Amino acid sequence: MSQAVLDGVRDLLPAFRERADEAERLRVVPEASIKELEEVGFFRLLQPRRFDGYEADPVTFYTAVREIASACGSTGWVSSVVGVHPWQVALFADEAQQAVWGEDTSTRLSSSYAPTGKATVTEGGYLLSGKWSFSSGCDHCSWVLLGGLVFNEEGQVVDFKTFMVPREKYQIIDVWHMVGLRGTGSNDILVEDVFIPEAFTLSMSQTGACKGPGQEQNTSDLYKLPFHSIFTGTITTPIIGMARGAYAEHVEMQQKRTRAAYLGEKASLDPFSAVRIARASSEIDAAWALLVNNVREEMDHVAKGERIPLGLRLRVRRDQVLGTQRAIDAIDALFEASGGRALAEGTYLQRAWRDAHAGRVHAANDPERALQMYGAHEFGHKVDPGMY
Repeated sequence: MSQAVLDGVRDLLPAFRERADEAERLRVVPEASIKELEEVGFFRLLQPRRFDGYEADPVTFYTAVREIASACGSTGWVSSVVGVHPWQVALFADEAQQAVWGEDTSTRLSSSYAPTGKATVTEGGYLLSGKWSFSSGCDHCSWVLLGGLVFNEEGQVVDFKTFMVPREKYQIIDVWHMVGLRGTGSNDILVEDVFIPEAFTLSMSQTGACKGPGQEQNTSDLYKLPFHSIFTGTITTPIIGMARGAYAEHVEMQQKRTRAAYLGEKASLDPFSAVRIARASSEIDAAWALLVNNVREEMDHVAKGERIPLGLRLRVRRDQVLGTQRAIDAIDALFEASGGRALAEGTYLQRAWRDAHAGRVHAANDPERALQMYGAHEFGHKVDPGMY
């Protein structure tokens, strides 16, 4: 079934490419694109089988995202961050899973994980308030996953949790007016004193330990992988997809381009142009190969019933942030070598350049923090595994 989803996604790429300008104009992925992704089963790839999902290999999911982003960066970004949420919902208590999918297994969720909200302990759960930014694809979703610090009666922080909130209990604030990833509709979420039952929360200490109450019902190895490995991959993968799309358009442009400043030389005959293409393709391939290899290595440990080594989890983050950088370096090199026509509205290259740099500023792409933690571990210093 996973291959059928990939085939279906690839059939949709021309339509996504044609709608890229529309997505930017609307500042949200067109409803038609979301509907088509739903129809081919994309959003079910990481969803539990007991709720009509496919429990697919994460690499299959990432491959689909990469293909989508190669046609439209905004559509790839939204499909990635919305498509990964079924994986986390599967870790919640069964009561929460039933609330999301019990009546409609096509229910979608958006998110904003930065702990900008405040939750206070109350009987049976928590009172949640706050405003969260950058909830990509929220207009296409009926639930949201929000990060929040938990405070006790003395005002002390006692936990960091993800809170699952239904659409009728939050507001979407339209603030997304950006130069990159314009079509993602990454608007703000506002919650005011909403009661969240205990079953609709998940502690980051649990996900850091690769645990969750939902594992009692969803026993697949898929749901035993580290949260920070799976989720950070959803940020780098669309950027790698954008680089692939930029590469394809650059090669096509260069095959047709005549360089007036060089006595009418065909760009495709320029040896320096060939070198740039070789370097860019290597950077893109390296970014993808490391991401895939690392996830598969983690999956091998889980399949053997082994604990995933902290060094491997840190390597996942090392290669993830550097994978983003490799993809952007490739886009930059291709864009700079493409000539003035790459600046034209409607070209994939200029949009990929803007979208990739917008994606670069996501918190998951903070290179210094991830690299410092990897290096500290290599030096034998203590590193908190819950953050990786």
